[in-house]
Amino acid sequence: MSAYASQIKTYLERYQTEVGGDGLIDPHAVAAWAYRNGLHKPNLKTVIDAIATDIAQAFREEYRTDALGQRYRAKHAVRTKKGNKTMSLWADIDDNRAPRDHFVRSFSQRRQQIVGDCFQLKTDVDVYNAKDPSQAPIQIPLDFTYDVEEMQLPIKAKKAA
Repeated sequence: MSAYASQIKTYLERYQTEVGGDGLIDPHAVAAWAYRNGLHKPNLKTVIDAIATDIAQAFREEYRTDALGQRYRAKHAVRTKKGNKTMSLWADIDDNRAPRDHFVRSFSQRRQQIVGDCFQLKTDVDVYNAKDPSQAPIQIPLDFTYDVEEMQLPIKAKKAA
């Protein structure tokens, strides 16, 4: 765990002790509390990182619709390393200057994220199910083939018409 993550963990423990609550944690409430209590004073890098995070979020949320009515994500990121620094470079799917290789890498990285999310979800469900074997285990199917096909039906119907 990094020093920064340890610092955040310390904020959280103190926050939970002082504020109490119902066990649900709002990161914004913890951040506001830490800032108000002088536990965290952002530096210029922190401010720039926060703005960059907001910009990346805006990129993630930008969708367009094609002639067939397919809603698609406009901007795609590739995580890459430059020296010791990891960064995300973004490209617009409609920008003809953006290299094809960027999108090949972006789609591959997103697929790996999905696989990682599914692996973690399966692990979390298995751990939860093991806590009380007297309960029927929660089942989480991870084959999305039919789900994706079902979501594509309206587009396939438009193409056929």
